[in-house]
Amino acid sequence: MRRRDFIKAIAGSAATWPLAARAQQKPIPVIGYLGAESPAVFASRLRAFRQGLADTGYAEGRNVSIEYRGAQGQHSTLAALATELVGRHVTVIVAPGGAPAALAAKSATTTIPIVFEMGADPIAIGLVASLSHPGGNLTGVTSLSVEVTPKRLEFLHEMVPTAGLIAVLVNPTSPTAESQSKKLQVTARDRGLQLHFLQASNERDFDTVIATLPELRAAGLVFASDTMFATHSEQLAALTVRHAVPAIHQSRDFTIAGGLMSYGGSFVESHRQAGVYAGRILRGDKPADLPVQQVTKVELFINLKTAKALGITVPQSVQNRADEVIE
Repeated sequence: MRRRDFIKAIAGSAATWPLAARAQQKPIPVIGYLGAESPAVFASRLRAFRQGLADTGYAEGRNVSIEYRGAQGQHSTLAALATELVGRHVTVIVAPGGAPAALAAKSATTTIPIVFEMGADPIAIGLVASLSHPGGNLTGVTSLSVEVTPKRLEFLHEMVPTAGLIAVLVNPTSPTAESQSKKLQVTARDRGLQLHFLQASNERDFDTVIATLPELRAAGLVFASDTMFATHSEQLAALTVRHAVPAIHQSRDFTIAGGLMSYGGSFVESHRQAGVYAGRILRGDKPADLPVQQVTKVELFINLKTAKALGITVPQSVQNRADEVIE
């Protein structure tokens, strides 16, 4: 081959190298994000989740894509949405915000890795065999929101110490509704309180249920831990303010929106950690080798403006324990 022809051949081959390299690049991984509500409702939690992804080197739209599926508060649709994500062959499924989404994801696949985020005990509801060695294709993050539900009753009683009857709102479709109710009853007996349990299985029930509280002459309202209550915390805060109900919720968003108090696990930290675990799985870690993380941080928020409007004097001992007092 003449020297000139050889140089042309080399130049032609070099021109195809970038195309070949691009053809050999791995496709961008896809996260299936299965929420009990729409992504818009989960906005603050999504920010924390994306921060966790960033901590492991992933950014949506750059080196990972996210397919969102939200049940719009209709838990009965979660199974179909999980199956849809499996059909999209996503790399990992993230099921944040409670047990219903995690259980739906588990039922949909035994092979695609799943990262859950919840306040319930994942062993008790059958998600994992153990926290240190979850096994299978699931791991995730738990907070103390469900575990500290009885403490919410204690805090509310400190705010209204003359109370004889306190109402409790539970979601009867929640896997933890029964266990939370039993623990609340024990705490109530210890404090000489009576409880009146109310139920709401969708957001359309909220207005009717909370409007009945003045008739019940309940001194206050405790929200059980539940994904639906957490994602509608601003709506619930507005209702308790409208009906002048002293109430305590799991999410700080409730107090920021005008509710009296909130006490629960830090959703910012738990969702950030879920993002970290999703990123680690994208890098090659196996769910079975990632122990379930327990976020132990709990937050107490108090809205002094609301307390004043309700005629409640917040004991200094309660204020001293608050992570934030809103004035």
